[in-house]
Amino acid sequence: MNFIGKEIDDFKVNAYQDGEVKPVTKKDLLGHWSIIFFYPADFSFVCPTELGDLADNYDAFKKAGAEIYSVSEDTEFVHQAWHEQSEEVGKVQYPMLADPAGKLARFFEVLDEDAGQAYRGVFIIDPDGAVRSYTINDMGIGRNAQEVLRTLEAAQFVAEHGDRVCPANWQPGEKTLKPGTKLVGKI
Repeated sequence: MNFIGKEIDDFKVNAYQDGEVKPVTKKDLLGHWSIIFFYPADFSFVCPTELGDLADNYDAFKKAGAEIYSVSEDTEFVHQAWHEQSEEVGKVQYPMLADPAGKLARFFEVLDEDAGQAYRGVFIIDPDGAVRSYTINDMGIGRNAQEVLRTLEAAQFVAEHGDRVCPANWQPGEKTLKPGTKLVGKI
């Protein structure tokens, strides 16, 4: 499985956002950077901490020109109930995509068929709909919104400056590298 450079398929799912249910399609992801953030289930344990962490950092993602789309195999109505009941999830302003048929989870190969739940996958999608970065964690391993944001910003930098690359722990404004013979053996 390698998703780097792979264009996402057409899709249409429902999402809960801002007290409403609305359709979301591939077209909605085009023209800006997107974070597709899979998690196992609503009304669970690690998941609300992750969605709350993303909500706490949502303004930074928006400032970076990206939209977050959280995705689970729950319905939009379960998303609504969770949003209304959980203090952490109640902070979420980004679209919460419902994938009860598993179409998105199967495309991204994160669906645990036996459990009917998605592994913890993060996919960073460029404005043309191609995957530029992804990670997949087991069910019990939570993720860090700051690292997802840092990776997004590195992907954006590389997309804009194709002759330069971002070293480990790179943050916007820090020194980057220009691959070439002058660097061989010097790092």
